[in-house]
Amino acid sequence: MQHADLIRLAQETPLRLLLVNAGEPDSLTWSGLVQPLRLAAKLLGPQRLHVDVRSPDKFAGEALRPWHLVLLAADEAEAGLRPANMRSLAARCRAAPCWGGVGAGVLWLAEAGVLNGVRSALPWSLYPDADAIADHALFSPHLFEIDGACLTCCGGAASIDFALTLVDLLFGATVQAQVKEVLCVERVRGLEERQRMALQARFGVLQPKLTEAVTLMEANIEEPLSTDEIAQLAGLSRRQLERLFKQYLGSLPSRYYLELRLKRARQLLRDSNHSIVQVGLMCGFSSGSHFSTAFGALFGNTPREERQRKLSE
Repeated sequence: MQHADLIRLAQETPLRLLLVNAGEPDSLTWSGLVQPLRLAAKLLGPQRLHVDVRSPDKFAGEALRPWHLVLLAADEAEAGLRPANMRSLAARCRAAPCWGGVGAGVLWLAEAGVLNGVRSALPWSLYPDADAIADHALFSPHLFEIDGACLTCCGGAASIDFALTLVDLLFGATVQAQVKEVLCVERVRGLEERQRMALQARFGVLQPKLTEAVTLMEANIEEPLSTDEIAQLAGLSRRQLERLFKQYLGSLPSRYYLELRLKRARQLLRDSNHSIVQVGLMCGFSSGSHFSTAFGALFGNTPREERQRKLSE
């Protein structure tokens, strides 16, 4: 998938990135976010990347600056420490070309109303706190989301994956590999990977049929089920199933299932030695051309290019 806003951002020299820390400086969420980005800035030099840090109060009180990317971060355990004047703080964040939140910052931005209609990676443990705004925000079970100019991450250990993915998208795989080596990180989890317990936390009690349908999809990657078969096994009509997926996941079952299979294929291309043909078959694609076309439509490159990228790293 092409991220047009980040691609434009990568052309800025130097790229000015601001991290607004609303939590403790020794939390996993904060250290996982700031360390990879500061290492990248050290490797690239101030002429290419400038990373700065502010407290919410200092950021809200200073004059507007030409930040290119602003991220509001706090650990999910600090969700009750909501910054004062959150609406004006959210507006300051949105003034940047790209902006977003990490951990509890995602909840605060959603409560301020700036994530309405935006796919956002809210930490699964904060879903109960977001009941009042769940009808307006599209909370995702993934580790992080890039939806246009808005970037969100569930925080915790996923902050490292999120920061390293940003380094890759903005400055390339070589710089990311150098940062990974310093941090002793072997694998970066991607956009397609879910938070553990996310689906169960959000839907398990209220929408057990939806959780069951997604579980069926995840268990049948190599030999995909039809939408009618999934609906029947989950004890729903096709129309009921489509309504649940549209309401809670913002997608049709068939589309969600296809993306699930393609994201699994990308993971295999990156992390296994299976041939491209084998990967396609393992993810339910009997036609190589269909696999390549669908992969390109979702990720913006071909399976062969994805594999080549892994080899070059």
